[in-house]
Amino acid sequence: MTDLVLISILFGMKNNINISHIEHIGIAVNSLEEAIPFYEETLGLKCYAVEEVADQKVKTAFFMAGQTKIELLESTDPEGPIGKFLEKRGQGVHHIAFAVDNVNDALTELDSKGIQLIDKIGRKGAEGLNIGFLHPKSTLGVLTEVCSK
Repeated sequence: MTDLVLISILFGMKNNINISHIEHIGIAVNSLEEAIPFYEETLGLKCYAVEEVADQKVKTAFFMAGQTKIELLESTDPEGPIGKFLEKRGQGVHHIAFAVDNVNDALTELDSKGIQLIDKIGRKGAEGLNIGFLHPKSTLGVLTEVCSK
């Protein structure tokens, strides 16, 4: 698949995925306790929620930056996805998430267009959202999430 085809699939040309906006940017951190003060005291953002998502082995903290959320991700298990990411790459941007009308419809359409999926069907994520991940091998090296209410 060419980069142009992928870009057209993700950003609304000849598809029914219906991305409305960037829902959040996920950032892997070693410690929420250490990271939250940077976002609050240095950047002036307010942490409005901290939540553990046990099945994903992660604890999250959320901030609003304009209309986009920042999601900090702390591993609760070194064998979980964030734990493995931190071990391999260290702290930093983990994924970008796009809001869609319906996660399962978006995943079905992306699969039909040859995008490699991590999740074939949506699952529950933080803040009660339905989420699904696309493999970075199919998304120009960026772990990409689609999510809906």
